[in-house]
Amino acid sequence: MASRTSDLVGEVNPGPGFDLNALLRYASANVRGFPHSPSRFSVSQFGHGQSNPTYLMEAGSGDSVKRYVLRKKPPGKLLASAHAVDREFQVLQALGNHTQVPVPKAFCLCTDSSVIGTEFYIMEYLEGRILIDPKLPGMAPERRRAIYRETAKTLASLHSANVDSIGLGKYGLQNNYCKRQIERWAKQYVASTSEGKPARNPKMFELIDWLRQHIPPEDSSGATAGLVHGDFRIDNLVFHPIEDQVIGILDWELSTLGNQMCDVAYSCMPYIADMGHDKVHKGMELSGIPEGIPSLAEYLAEYCSLAGRRWPVAEWKFYVAFSFFRGAAIYAGVYNRWIKGSASGGERARYTEILANGFIDAAWEFIERKSVLPPSGDYLKEVVNEREMQGLSNRGKFIPSQEVLKLRNRLIKFMDDHIYPMENEFYKLSQSESRWTVHPEEEKLKELAKKEGLWNLWIPFDSAARARDLIFNGSKNNDRLLGAGLTNLEYGYLCEIMGRSVWAPQIFNCGAPDTGNMEVLLRYGNKEQLQEWLIPLLEGKIRSGFAMTEPHVASSDATNIECSIKRQGNSYIINGTKWWTSGAMDPRCRILIVMGKTDFNAAKHKQQSMILVDVKTPGVHIKRPLMVFGFDDAPHGHAEITFENVRVTAKNIILGEGRGFEIAQGRLGPGRLHHCMRLIGAAERGMHLMVRRAVGRRTFGKLIAQHGSFLSDMAKCRTELEQARLLVLEAADQLDRLGNKNARGIIAMAKVAAPNMALKVLDMAMQVHGAAGLSSDTVLAHLWATARTLRIADGPDEVHLGTIAKLELRRAKL
Repeated sequence: MASRTSDLVGEVNPGPGFDLNALLRYASANVRGFPHSPSRFSVSQFGHGQSNPTYLMEAGSGDSVKRYVLRKKPPGKLLASAHAVDREFQVLQALGNHTQVPVPKAFCLCTDSSVIGTEFYIMEYLEGRILIDPKLPGMAPERRRAIYRETAKTLASLHSANVDSIGLGKYGLQNNYCKRQIERWAKQYVASTSEGKPARNPKMFELIDWLRQHIPPEDSSGATAGLVHGDFRIDNLVFHPIEDQVIGILDWELSTLGNQMCDVAYSCMPYIADMGHDKVHKGMELSGIPEGIPSLAEYLAEYCSLAGRRWPVAEWKFYVAFSFFRGAAIYAGVYNRWIKGSASGGERARYTEILANGFIDAAWEFIERKSVLPPSGDYLKEVVNEREMQGLSNRGKFIPSQEVLKLRNRLIKFMDDHIYPMENEFYKLSQSESRWTVHPEEEKLKELAKKEGLWNLWIPFDSAARARDLIFNGSKNNDRLLGAGLTNLEYGYLCEIMGRSVWAPQIFNCGAPDTGNMEVLLRYGNKEQLQEWLIPLLEGKIRSGFAMTEPHVASSDATNIECSIKRQGNSYIINGTKWWTSGAMDPRCRILIVMGKTDFNAAKHKQQSMILVDVKTPGVHIKRPLMVFGFDDAPHGHAEITFENVRVTAKNIILGEGRGFEIAQGRLGPGRLHHCMRLIGAAERGMHLMVRRAVGRRTFGKLIAQHGSFLSDMAKCRTELEQARLLVLEAADQLDRLGNKNARGIIAMAKVAAPNMALKVLDMAMQVHGAAGLSSDTVLAHLWATARTLRIADGPDEVHLGTIAKLELRRAKL
C-alpha cells in the first residue's frame, strides 16, 4: 500500500496549549520564505507513526499555498530521554547541510514551550509516497525489487556519513551501544509497565538477560559504530511521487551514534515477522515473499556490497532479537501513552500491547532457530562473497559479473564480425550524394542485435520497471525491448565496447540523443506519451532529437534560452530557433523534445518546460545540417531548426509546466555518462591502432616502437586511460548507489577527464600514423572530432569544473 504524504493527514489532535495564532507568529518570524500575513493558515495532523506528533502546516494567500511540517513533543509527562525533538533537528541540519543523505530541510527549532505547549521544530514538506506495507501490494515485481534496492542503498548512504566532519562527532557515545541500549529500553519497559498497563511479560525479562549475555564483541570496541537512525524501516522513507527513489528519511527520534548493524537488522524485520494492524504474523521469509521483493539474503547482500561490509553471521541472532526487544519496549510505551490519552497514533495505539508481546514471541522464535540462515541462506554467503570479489563494495576494484562478462564477450564478437567490417561502407555512403539515407545493412544489423540480446542495454533497471508497469501492464512479453536490467556500472563495461566505433551505438539502439530522450520519457512521460513515442523508439523504428541549444544565447546556461512555449487553449504555440539538434537530419527522426520557456516571469529555474513535437508539425523547418570539424555526421546530422507558430497539443507537455530544469537534471545523469563510457572505448581503439602502427612502421632505421620517446608517450597514454576508466566506473557506481544528484560531483569529474584523456590518446595515435592519421583512411580523425565536440556538447569543461569546485569548497567549510 502506498500513500501520498498529503493523504496521511487528518483532524488536529493538538493537546493543551496548542495556540495556532502563536504558531503563526512564530513561523512568520523564524521560517525563511514563510508567507507574509497569509490569508489562509491551517494545521492538520499526520496519522501515521506512533512517536512525536507531526503536523502539516499550510499557509498562503489566494492560490499560492506553501506547506511545512511541524514535529513536536507529546504533551504530558514523558519517559526520561524520550521525544528529544532538539536532537532530531540537530541531525537533520547536519545531514541536510553537509551530506547527500536524503532528508527534509530543517528550518527552525523552538525550545520555548509557551508557544504551542511543547518544544517543536519546523521542516520542509516532502510531497511523495509513503509505502506503509513492506509487501508492496499492487506493485509490479520489478518496481518492488527497485524499491528494496533503493532502501538498501539509502541505508548504506546514511551509514557512510562521516560524523566527525559533519559536526555529529559528539552526537552520542560510539562504544558499547548495544549494552547501553539494552539497559535503556529495559528501564523504559519497566517504567511503561509500572502501573500494570500494559501488563509485564515475563518473557521480556528473560529476553533482556539473553541479550546481556550475547552482546557482540565489536560493540565494545566501536568497530561497527557510526550514525544510527534507530527506526529505519520502509514506511519511514518518503519516495519520489513517480520514481522509485528515496527523497527523505523521516522520524529521527531514536538516532544516535552506535552499532550500525542494529539498523540493518531492524530494516529486515518484515522478513521475520509481519506486524499487522492488531497482531504479529509470520514474516515474508516463512509466509511467502511477494514476487520481485528480494529474499532476505539478497537484501542483505545488496546492503553489504554498497556499504562495504560483511554480514555478521555469528552475531545475527543477537541483532534480530535486539530489534524485536526494542520494538516491544517502544510499543509498550505507546500503549502506556494511549491509556493516558497522549498517544499520537490515535486508535491504532489501542493494539500496541498485543504487538509488543508479539515482538517478544518473535524474538524468542528467532533465537531458538537452529540456523539464522533463511532457506536461501547459503546463497547469502555466495552473493556477498561474489560481490566482494567483483569489487562492488566501492573499494576501488571493478570486475564485471559473469552475466555482464558474457554480454561483453558477445558484444565484442558482434563488433568483430559485423561492425568493423562495415565501417568503410558506412563511411562511403556518408560521403556520397545519398548520404542522408540509411544504409540497408544497418537495419539488418539492428535486427540481428535484437536476436543476440544486445538491444537497449542502456535502460536502467528501475526505468524498465516503470515502462513495464505503464505501457506493458506488467507483462514480460516485451522484455526484449527493455534491455537486460543492468545497473549503470554494469552497462559501463558494455558501453565502452560500443564506443570503439562511431557507428556501433545506433546498431544496438544505444546511441545519443535517443538514449537520453527515451530516458526522459521513461522517467517522466505519461502513459499516453509512452505509448505514442517511447514504444517505436524502443523498437528502433524511429529516431529522435533534443532541441535545447540556441544560436543567439550561451546555452550552457539554460536559463538563457529564448524559445517560447505559450499556452493557447488546449494547445501550446512554439516560436524560436534551435541548433545543434543532433539526430534531426536523420530520415527516421520523428519526434523532438523541445526545451523552451512557458513563463518568462516565473522563478529563474521554473520558467522552462519540455514538450514533445512531431517533426512533421506545420511550422517546424529543418534549415540545414551543421559541420563538426568537416564532418556532417550523415545520416544522423546536427540540425538548425526554426519553430514558427508551431501548434502542439497541451497533452505533449512533459511532467508539467516549469519542470524543464528538473527533467534536464534527471537526463544529465546516466544518459550523459554514456558519452564518457564511449570515450574510454574510443581511446582504447586509438591505443590499439597506435601500437599496431608502431610495430609495423620504421623510421630512421628502426621501428617506431623502438624509439624511446614513443615508449614514454605510449606509457603515459595507457596510464591516463586507466585513470579515466576507473573514474568513469566510479561515477557509474555512485549513480547506482547515491542517485543522480548525489553523484553529480564525480560525474562532472568524469566529463572533464574522459574527453581530455581521449583527445590526448587519439592525438598520439594520429601522430604515429603521420598524414594517414589526419585522413578518413582511419577512424582516428572522426573519433578525435567526436571527443573534442563532447568537451562542449556534453557541457563545457568550465561548467563541470565549477560544479567540482563548489562541492570542494562546501566540504572545506565542514
